[in-house]
Amino acid sequence: MQRIILSNIKIEPYEEIMNENEFREKYMNLRILKSVQEYLKSKGTSSVAIYPITVPDELVYQITQKEGPEKCDRLIHHIFRIGLTVWSEKLYNEVFGSPEKLEEFIDKVKKRKR
Repeated sequence: MQRIILSNIKIEPYEEIMNENEFREKYMNLRILKSVQEYLKSKGTSSVAIYPITVPDELVYQITQKEGPEKCDRLIHHIFRIGLTVWSEKLYNEVFGSPEKLEEFIDKVKKRKR
């Protein structure tokens, strides 16, 4: 049986790979959060639309009957914006957790772009 001595092995490259993967993941999430923030500030104007969305039949029927199709469309959009806000807050907390950690990451991004 051969004995392997690990004391001379450096693990820095592995750590750098892990840090790079983590950086890419956080950067992707930062871009998503920024896009969501811009979308929410713009009152929902966007050049991208995905159809169809599934909504409860009675919601559409009753609101359209009572208020008209434009009000129904605005209500569904409002519901989407609320859900998007909640989802993005959860993502922010999972990825960054605090304003300080977000600022630290933004500083790293700025340093890499120099």
